Amino acid sequence: MDWIRDHLWETWLALSIALGVAEMFSLDLVLAMLAAGAVIGMVAALVGLPFVAQIVLALGASVAALALVRPAFVKRLHSGPELSLGHGKLVGTRGLVTEEITGLASGRIKVGGEIWSALPYDENLRIAPGETVEILQIKGATAYVHPVATLEP
Repeated sequence: MDWIRDHLWETWLALSIALGVAEMFSLDLVLAMLAAGAVIGMVAALVGLPFVAQIVLALGASVAALALVRPAFVKRLHSGPELSLGHGKLVGTRGLVTEEITGLASGRIKVGGEIWSALPYDENLRIAPGETVEILQIKGATAYVHPVATLEP
């Protein structure tokens, strides 16, 4: 019985390694938190605490890690920069009017090296060629634009 008590830390270590390896396949951070609890159980065994205390400490550490540490890790891993792909990335950019834009007839703008058909966001506006506009919305292949105020000297 003394041999088991003296080498119980090895069982905790093996359990933590097995849980760590299993975590590499699941990638949900639950098994990693259980592995951390097993490490606490190993430390408790090395200190010489009774087996029941080792289990209580390992379970307590696992539950605490699942409740306190895992949510922060998951939030950090799943958050990141918002990617704008396709024509949506043009919203908010500025372009140059190449053909007159009115509420009745679409015109053309040059933005990002491409020519787009454009309509005014406000149907009552008339935007002359050479003006700078900001793209507020894109529907299909048409950009809805609004003129950008410029300071005249």
